[in-house]
Amino acid sequence: MMKKLWLLGIPLVLVLAVVGLVGCTEGSPAGSPIIAAEAGNLRVNLNSQQEGIWVSGQGKVSVVPDVATLSLGIEAQSDSVAVAQSQAAEAMDGVRTALTANGVADKDIQTQYFNIYKVTRWDENKGQEVVIGYRVTNMVVAKVRDMDRVGTIIDAVAKAGGDLTRINNVSFSVDDPSAYHEEARAKAMADAAAKAGQLAELAGVTLGKPTYISESTYVPGPVYRDAYPEMAAAPAVETSISPGELDISLTVQVVYAVLD
Repeated sequence: MMKKLWLLGIPLVLVLAVVGLVGCTEGSPAGSPIIAAEAGNLRVNLNSQQEGIWVSGQGKVSVVPDVATLSLGIEAQSDSVAVAQSQAAEAMDGVRTALTANGVADKDIQTQYFNIYKVTRWDENKGQEVVIGYRVTNMVVAKVRDMDRVGTIIDAVAKAGGDLTRINNVSFSVDDPSAYHEEARAKAMADAAAKAGQLAELAGVTLGKPTYISESTYVPGPVYRDAYPEMAAAPAVETSISPGELDISLTVQVVYAVLD
């Protein structure tokens, strides 16, 4: 019993030792406790109170996309890999030719996905999967920088690839958003200053200069639009594509000093 009581007393001694290290050092603000260890000369300020006026400001700019990214390609299926691959290669050559003929640069065409796999079905008589053919899929992404030709290019690709054409979607983005970031940043800082000024007025204090600024930028990902589903032939009329607008947003967090 004495041994148990002695062990229970250890945590109390440790707590008292820590409390003995905590005190207000000479020259420190009232309410700013310091932990000090003489051997290691360790000083830790335990005061986590934030000073000043903290605000966040938002800036948003609506822009018209200047790049359309097409996700498209070819899918061919046959009884043998060789035949399926040959059909897919021929169709893809036609698709690439249609893209470049309509002003899409070679550097803006990139293979996204290529796959050859077995197509199977369940045979009830055999009680197992049986191979019924082979499918070759070759998908690319193509950046179209002439927004007026997006619909025309989609139609040209559909015609070139024929029944093997697959067009997944078209997405829109901004090639260089840096100028829009500057505009959004100016709006965000003005918003932060207005909020801080109102808070200072309501509190009856004089607003000082910013002592801390940070920002976070939100650039929306590509906005997708359905082009065609898995389709067979080119349409009789030109495809109409509407890029719409994108919102580029920026947030700043600003800390202002209080002068009195």
